[in-house]
Amino acid sequence: MQQTTTKKLAMAGVLTALAVVGSMISFPVAGSQCAPVQHMVNILAAVTLGPWWGVGIAFAASLLRNLLGIGSLMAFPGSMIGAFCCGMVYAKCKKLSLTCMAEALGTGILGGMAAYPVAEFLMGVGPAGLFVYVVPFLISTVAGSILAFVLISVLIKGGIINQLKAA
Repeated sequence: MQQTTTKKLAMAGVLTALAVVGSMISFPVAGSQCAPVQHMVNILAAVTLGPWWGVGIAFAASLLRNLLGIGSLMAFPGSMIGAFCCGMVYAKCKKLSLTCMAEALGTGILGGMAAYPVAEFLMGVGPAGLFVYVVPFLISTVAGSILAFVLISVLIKGGIINQLKAA
C-alpha cells in the first residue's frame, strides 16, 4: 500500500511540474490567462490517478503558479473544478471522450462562473458579469482537452497508460 501511494505521489509531482512549466505556454483572453496544458494535465490525472489526485494536482499547480508570479487566483476555481468533473466522469465510465467533455464543461462553464467571485472579491477586478470568464476558460480548456485526447489516445495505443496506472 505504501509503495503504491509513493508511486502515485511521484506521478502527481511530475504532473504538477508539467502543469506549472506548461503554464508558460499561455495566452491572454479577456483578462484571463489561458493555459491549455493545465487542462491536459487534469485529464491525464483523471485517467492515471483519479479525481482526488487530480484536484490536488490542480490546487498545487495553481498555488505554485501564483507563488512564482506566473498565474492568477482565477486558476484555482477553473482548474480544480475541471479536475474534479473529469476525474469523476472517468472514474464512473472510463470513456476518454466523455472525460474530455467533462473537463471542458467543468472548467469552461462551472469554473468560469466560479471565477467571477474570485475576481470580484479577492482580486478587486469587478468583472462585467457572472459569465464573463466562461468564453476565455472554454477556449483554454477545449484546447487542452483536444491535446489530452490526442496524447492519451497515443499513449493507450502504445500501452503506456496501462504502465502508468500499474506504477
